[in-house]
Amino acid sequence: MYRFTNDYSEGAHPDLLAAIAATNTEGNSGYGCDGHCAEAGARIRELCAAPDADVHFLVGGTQTNMTAVAAFLRPHEAVIAASTGHVCVHETGAIEATGHKCVAAPGENGKLTPDAVRAVCAAHPDEHMVKPRLVYVSNTTEIGTVYTEEELAALRAACDELGLYLYLDGARLGCAIAAGGAGFEALARLCDAFSIGGTKNGALFGEALVIVNDALKPDFRWVLKQRGGMLAKGWLLGVQFDALLKNDLYLSLARHANELALRLRDGIMALGYVFSSPSTTNQQFPVLPDAVLDEMRGEFHWEEMGSPAPGMTNIRLVTSWATPPQAVDAFLARLEELTKA
Repeated sequence: MYRFTNDYSEGAHPDLLAAIAATNTEGNSGYGCDGHCAEAGARIRELCAAPDADVHFLVGGTQTNMTAVAAFLRPHEAVIAASTGHVCVHETGAIEATGHKCVAAPGENGKLTPDAVRAVCAAHPDEHMVKPRLVYVSNTTEIGTVYTEEELAALRAACDELGLYLYLDGARLGCAIAAGGAGFEALARLCDAFSIGGTKNGALFGEALVIVNDALKPDFRWVLKQRGGMLAKGWLLGVQFDALLKNDLYLSLARHANELALRLRDGIMALGYVFSSPSTTNQQFPVLPDAVLDEMRGEFHWEEMGSPAPGMTNIRLVTSWATPPQAVDAFLARLEELTKA
């Protein structure tokens, strides 16, 4: 049985497990005030060419997004996100639970455009409505597409024009960068804050939040503690990120996931099937016949995304840093067998 359900079904890359084992009983200060978090933070600042950035380590993506919004915004301020954005559809109202409205805007291939941001601001002109203040994007997007540096620069210009913060959720940042998306230095230059995802790219758990804008830095640790995001054994996050960002491991793992996903994509397309989005990363969204999927159930796992036509289902196939090539070969061979039967 092969799983293409998500990119966090496996534990952690062996290098990270070895690093955790090596530090298991050494004794560390708690709550992220340890040498490992300090070293990982310094590595991230160097990687991003942002020596003055603040770096905080949290356990998961939703926790990171929720805590950042709670810390960055005043009570009447709101988030702008694409209607397919993670904070709009996959976080159980976590943003709204902080007291901040999430305003959904139409996207193009899952991506916000400057014009969409301007339209939201124009539709919220006075104090009788929430005040848009933060633009949320993710790289990759929920449908596997990628913001280039040029696209982020255009959003940055719109945010400067409108007085907005730009925040990027990097839960799958490795796959985005490996596919030609904006790199670490560009993110630090263009975003007020962004996260670097570990959970979906080789870590047991963990996200690094990088705060570049000085106005967003004060008192963040107070909000982090209040929102339940301050891990007592915080060194476990620092140890993992330090190992993950050494020797190009982070991007190497992402490249592996992308390469296998593109093999899946190309093989499925060669059999004549279509896709619901033009993903170049580790999430692929083919539309396959229900009869074929019924035969493949139990051999492979995937996520179903809806039925675009009678007898057809849009599925999501996700590869990870740990996906074996034979899983892709087996899926394509079985699909070809059933398609030509």
